[in-house]
Amino acid sequence: MFLIPVVALIIGFLLIYNLRFFLPAAYADYLAIAILAGLDSIAGGIRARLEENFEEYIFVTGFFVNMALAAFLAYLGDRMGINLYLAVVVALGVRIFQNLGRIRGRLTARLLHRRLAASQTEEI
Repeated sequence: MFLIPVVALIIGFLLIYNLRFFLPAAYADYLAIAILAGLDSIAGGIRARLEENFEEYIFVTGFFVNMALAAFLAYLGDRMGINLYLAVVVALGVRIFQNLGRIRGRLTARLLHRRLAASQTEEI
């Protein structure tokens, strides 16, 4: 189950790298925002998986909707002359760090639980 996202990531990277995809500089901000939104969704998906409440449909729809909405907000702010780009970066950055903190907490709790269980079996 964990293998599918890793293989998809590698295939996607190789495709983009080999196709030599060039993006005009004017769209760089929008792509950066979309990537941040995608990373936020991925971190949220990993957190949900560790908390055992992951649902594929919610992840996939959230991934694409969040990316599109973040890029649209950056575009809208650009058209209005407001730096909504920065607000989106801050909001997504906070969410990513919150998700990473919860992931770290879950992983360290699991590691501690395993160590305690192993030490208790050694004592018996």
